[in-house]
Amino acid sequence: MKNSFLGKRIRGGGYAIKGAWLLLKHEPSIQVQFVISILVCIAGWYFGISRSEWMFQFLAIGLVMSTEGLNTALEAMADFVHPDFHSKIGHIKDVAAGAVFIAAIIAVIIAGFIYFPYLSS
Repeated sequence: MKNSFLGKRIRGGGYAIKGAWLLLKHEPSIQVQFVISILVCIAGWYFGISRSEWMFQFLAIGLVMSTEGLNTALEAMADFVHPDFHSKIGHIKDVAAGAVFIAAIIAVIIAGFIYFPYLSS
């Protein structure tokens, strides 16, 4: 079973869980985003948001945290490949951070669409 299709998928899932745990344990940006996601979920429960609003909220949370995880991995790889400052590595890191920024802005916009009606009524 170890080298079967199912065995490889189970092992791969274990690596994914380990990676998510490492992100939460060691990366301050993911830790902050995780706390924000908990607070937003508490707000969703408090305001009684709809099922579709929950779906959009979880998609936004997943988008931001996944993008941040990819950014973290890319930065670690870039630092491993070229530990000293290099302008092209800096550019790559800036672009990856920009992707996280875009995801975060979209998440804030989604949160506005979800929560503004509850706050204004």
